[in-house]
Amino acid sequence: MVKAYKQEHVYKHPWEIVTSASWRKFADPENKRTLSHVLEVDTLNHKLDSELGKLYTTRAITIHAPGPWFVRKIVGQDICHCVESTVVDAQSKSMQLTTRNVSLQKFIEVEERIRYDPHPDDPARWTVCRQETSIRIKPLSALASMAEKVEQRCAERFLQNSVKGREVMERICKYLEAESRGIAF
Repeated sequence: MVKAYKQEHVYKHPWEIVTSASWRKFADPENKRTLSHVLEVDTLNHKLDSELGKLYTTRAITIHAPGPWFVRKIVGQDICHCVESTVVDAQSKSMQLTTRNVSLQKFIEVEERIRYDPHPDDPARWTVCRQETSIRIKPLSALASMAEKVEQRCAERFLQNSVKGREVMERICKYLEAESRGIAF
């Protein structure tokens, strides 16, 4: 049983601002309250391919384990470690992030893909964000109805967190635009 969902959001900010905000969203101390499920983010490696104009980055992200409290009790863990792989293509103006959990894989598999591209209707001023997430609870697969309920609860939590993430991104975009115009925020 797999719970999957897709979302699309249009940022009324240029691609350069939105992708800069994406890099800053976990680093800004003001966001700690809003993104309280994120405990730690560490850059593991980054590589710039100057010939292709691509930046490859891998980050480790530690979060509060998703799902209802009783699942965390069964699993015996309150935190989850994830790996985020990012490719930024400066030539095509595309930023793609793929995040997967590396802990708790015996119990749950989560994959989130986010892509930022200039919006086709106004590529100089707007950015489209496409997000796809899939959640699969493993040991409860035999108990389909229970697995479905847990997956639904996890999906609801991820949707709530993605709304918080967009709020943070909007705030950072506004800050970056004001900063680029030399306005103190």
